[in-house]
Amino acid sequence: MDIDIRGARFGAAVTTVVLAAVLISGSGGLLAWQALCFAVGAVAGVSRSPYGWLFRTVVRPRLGPPSEFEDPAPPRFAQAVGLFFAVVGLVGYVVGPEWLGMAATGCALAAAFLNAVFGYCLGCEMYLLLRRATG
Repeated sequence: MDIDIRGARFGAAVTTVVLAAVLISGSGGLLAWQALCFAVGAVAGVSRSPYGWLFRTVVRPRLGPPSEFEDPAPPRFAQAVGLFFAVVGLVGYVVGPEWLGMAATGCALAAAFLNAVFGYCLGCEMYLLLRRATG
């Protein structure tokens, strides 16, 4: 079942805010929350993630019907990539070095920002490139 593209961009916008707050505060707990959100999105799908639930229950009812849909596989892969960077960031913030946490969080933030603002999903593009490369 295809997903509403606006939900993925909404999730990316919330993720952008959360990851920016992590960089500002250095909060490992907040990054752990984001890692959990990425994990749910990667395993259960972006529409079942906490931000997907928020979009579905609070935001989408206030919008008109969706005009664009997308295959859920690329965003799901993107969530797994985000999870990887969040886990690396957690290691950096909790165990050290702190620069590793900041760098990994910054990479995830850049990707989320591109999706939220420009609709360009780096993880989705990686998914498509991998699919083409593997046949």
